[in-house]
Amino acid sequence: MLKEVNATRYITPLREGGSLPGLVEGDDFGTYVMKFTGAGQGRKTLVAEVVCGELARRLGFRVPRLVTLGLDPVLGLGEPDPQVQELLRSSGGANLGMEFLSGALGFDPLAFEVGSGEAGRIVWFDALVNNVDRSWRNPNLLRADGEVWLIDHGATLIWHHNWPGADASAARPYDASDHALARFRPDLAGAAADLAPRVTEDLLAEVTAEIPDEWLAGEPGFATPDELRRAYARPLLARAAGIHERITGIEEDK
Repeated sequence: MLKEVNATRYITPLREGGSLPGLVEGDDFGTYVMKFTGAGQGRKTLVAEVVCGELARRLGFRVPRLVTLGLDPVLGLGEPDPQVQELLRSSGGANLGMEFLSGALGFDPLAFEVGSGEAGRIVWFDALVNNVDRSWRNPNLLRADGEVWLIDHGATLIWHHNWPGADASAARPYDASDHALARFRPDLAGAAADLAPRVTEDLLAEVTAEIPDEWLAGEPGFATPDELRRAYARPLLARAAGIHERITGIEEDK
């Protein structure tokens, strides 16, 4: 399971996107971007963040460290913004924290260069998890210490909003024409050769084990959290084998 940290101070809301994440301090003296179970997208967004973030880390990508952040709603009593107060009141218990990368810059595909190998790996990964939120308009990439970091994976794994169709979704193509790294001629074949064999049942079992039980409990059609964990793994395992052949909208280096 993810490391458990308790939030000790709510610093400020981050008014980017619709979920209103907040910057908080933890009892381990770390600073985290907190995403809330009480936000409009609900706990499935947090599950997607864990699955994608922990899978990406194990495949060698740079992603901020993830923790579960225990929240006492009393932290919201002094907040002047009623929207923030309501969000904190409705999010007691375990929320998701992403380590804050101090000094990181938002990635601008027109200002920074990325090699075709790294671009191919990131596009391949986004195709695997069906990330629809890595466009040139909103890259959800950071640049820190000269390296590219992946963030914000809440808009992935769209099949978990319709479990009866989840397995069929594994065969769907991925349109990368709007992808933030499409202009860097991603080497998809090289990425697939390296990454696809590493996406195994054992790896996915390890990744999905990081999801807190309370974020999985009560899902219609599933008797236990572990049954739901296996449902998260199945489309990813099937998709990994050939998704590089179904990525459209970009031109590769030959």
